[in-house]
Amino acid sequence: MSKKFHQAIRMCVSCRERVEQKLLVRLQCIEGILKAFNNNGRSFYICKTCLLNEKKIMKSLMRQCKSGDKDKLATRLKEIITDDRES
Repeated sequence: MSKKFHQAIRMCVSCRERVEQKLLVRLQCIEGILKAFNNNGRSFYICKTCLLNEKKIMKSLMRQCKSGDKDKLATRLKEIITDDRES
């Protein structure tokens, strides 16, 4: 009899869809600065389909980070995503 493991289900902050944790990107905002999750503090998840739609994701990021600087969030998100895909 094989043992089935529980898959963690998390919610995307942009589309509110519930997806397996391994299919999401985990981020956090520290003092209004967007960062990749560093295993300390509160975080949030964004699905990979929402990452393709910049307009949709910016509203969610501004709400999560409580920041009004849209350009700064967009450039930082692009840096995090490109670094994440390389590793």
